[in-house]
Amino acid sequence: MKALRKLEPDVGFTLVDLPEPSPLSREVKIRVLRTGICGTDLHIKSWDEWARKTIKTPITPGHEFSGVVVEVGSEVTSVKVGDIASGEGHIVCGLCRNCRAGRRHLCMNTVSIGVNRDGAFAEFICVPESNIWKHDPNIDLDLAAIFDPLGNAVHVALSFPLAGEDVLITGAGPIGLMSAQIARFVGARYVVITDISEERLELARSIGVDVAVNVLNTDLQDVMNDLGMTEGFDIAFEMSGSPAALPQILEYVGHGARIALLGLPSKPIEIDWAKVITNMVTIKGIYGREMFETWYAMTAMIKKGLDISPIITHKMPYTQWESAFDIAAHANAGKVVLDWS
Repeated sequence: MKALRKLEPDVGFTLVDLPEPSPLSREVKIRVLRTGICGTDLHIKSWDEWARKTIKTPITPGHEFSGVVVEVGSEVTSVKVGDIASGEGHIVCGLCRNCRAGRRHLCMNTVSIGVNRDGAFAEFICVPESNIWKHDPNIDLDLAAIFDPLGNAVHVALSFPLAGEDVLITGAGPIGLMSAQIARFVGARYVVITDISEERLELARSIGVDVAVNVLNTDLQDVMNDLGMTEGFDIAFEMSGSPAALPQILEYVGHGARIALLGLPSKPIEIDWAKVITNMVTIKGIYGREMFETWYAMTAMIKKGLDISPIITHKMPYTQWESAFDIAAHANAGKVVLDWS
């Protein structure tokens, strides 16, 4: 099979031929049809400090995928050949305190597909049955491939009640844009998103945010005044990882505000902790998805009309992976999907 492989601890990937994997007794083998390119994949390709500390080569990256089941292990009971599926990218131990308490997304022994074991940038992948998510057979495969990042957005957005609230989102990348759509879908009053990329801000406007703000030339206080807001934002999602974002959020949220953090900062951030305390602000870190409540929630919202397809701005055959990664690495793109069919 063809696979996009990190062969050496260095910059780049190589498209290689590998033997097809065989599923273990409780695994499912999937013919990969689509994969999404994630920020994690960009880190692995560029071989930055995080990748150097985290990745052991050789490895096949990729954790956003959809495909068709072609083989199941001898002990698999819930999945059959022909099912359209994608998968939860975090494989948990099932034995730690959080796993046993039903909080699997907090497992201290998590193994990540495409990071700690071979991933989906290949024609076939084997995944534990417990990680498989079966889709409606009529689902668009491009959409099915990005359920993993959609799950991040849903986990963030549904961390706090949103109906009637004013929501600030910092970072108009694909997950930030999806979180904006979810906030609108579940009834937020105003949804304001910030970025410094005019292309992404224009995409944000096209999907229905109330205001898309370039923070290089527009003051958020002016935006709040225009909207008639007098007490600050109720909810904030930090999706950018910019060290400037959280201090900015704290400047514009109200008393009792709730903040969800998904973007990974590139360096430590200094914030006004006195304001956090005296304004009784809640800050919650988000990583991955709640297993599997998030998957049920996003499936239900998609079936009821949530349309995230505009977030997919590029689709390319896997043979053009170099161009696809170049596009994904620039701030003027939404989600980039590779076609393996």
